[in-house]
Amino acid sequence: MALGVITAAILAALMIGETSIPAATVLQTLANKVWGAGYEVDLIDQGILWEYRLPRAVVAASCGAALAVSGVVLQALLRNALADPYILGLSAGASTGAVLVSITGLGAGVISMSTGAFGGAIVAFLIVALLARLAGNGQGAAQFVLAGIAGSQLFNAMTSLIVTKSANADQARGIMFWLLGNLSGVRWEDALLAVPVAVSGFLVVLFHARALDAFTFGTNAAASVGVPVRRVHIILISTAALLTAIMVSIVGSIGFVGLVIPHAARFLTGVRHDAVIPASATIGAVFLVLADICSRVVIPGQVLPIGVVTALIGAPAFAVILVRGRK
Repeated sequence: MALGVITAAILAALMIGETSIPAATVLQTLANKVWGAGYEVDLIDQGILWEYRLPRAVVAASCGAALAVSGVVLQALLRNALADPYILGLSAGASTGAVLVSITGLGAGVISMSTGAFGGAIVAFLIVALLARLAGNGQGAAQFVLAGIAGSQLFNAMTSLIVTKSANADQARGIMFWLLGNLSGVRWEDALLAVPVAVSGFLVVLFHARALDAFTFGTNAAASVGVPVRRVHIILISTAALLTAIMVSIVGSIGFVGLVIPHAARFLTGVRHDAVIPASATIGAVFLVLADICSRVVIPGQVLPIGVVTALIGAPAFAVILVRGRK
């Protein structure tokens, strides 16, 4: 059922855009490319569908699922409803690492943009964790969020400094647009990276669903029922960082998906993670595909950064979560 819903969203993304394309043309193009069916399809429509819209929709679905699953992990491990890769600085750190590689040539071509983003995400999380530990006063989860906000600002400032100091005008314009979340340049090479990473990360997190249930009652409770706390922490935090880093390196920084989607999943399925994780991945994938459709049609003749669309939806949801948390 989940795959069916995601497939339906992707088909909608193929049909809807700057130019509407009939469903029959979409299905015929897919049949030609996948099975060599030989239908007569306009070459322009076929190029738009196969080379532009389909990889874009596939990457959007992968990114939405990956960020939502990362949010589930961070909220469970930190026992904080406001934890997500964006707020805790993982996205900002990944952006800094990716910009270091792409603008300054860090690694002399040996280090890929995705590797740089992963390193930046790990460094950001370590700094945030250290700051939260130093500032802890019995309110560890709240301190973690505050430290994450400080870390996000720090790495966003570092990214701006790198772009200002080392990039030319064209590079700076492209980087700043990319940092808002940009799917315009996505191609099949990106999809072939995003899909395996998203699926692998999902399976790793789903395998640890019972451990995440145990963490609901704290690390001591998890340890008392036999969960290897340190090992699970390392595996799941690394998985969340990897998922965030790879997606940031492809589409830029997209906020609020990892924050809002896990709450929507819990509302629908309850709190057991063996249900929350698949629901979050499905809702996240569909949400980002639909957000991408909105980004292409809301302003005729222009494509909005997808991060703008998710923020317009996520910011009010964030406010609702804050108010409910206070109550």
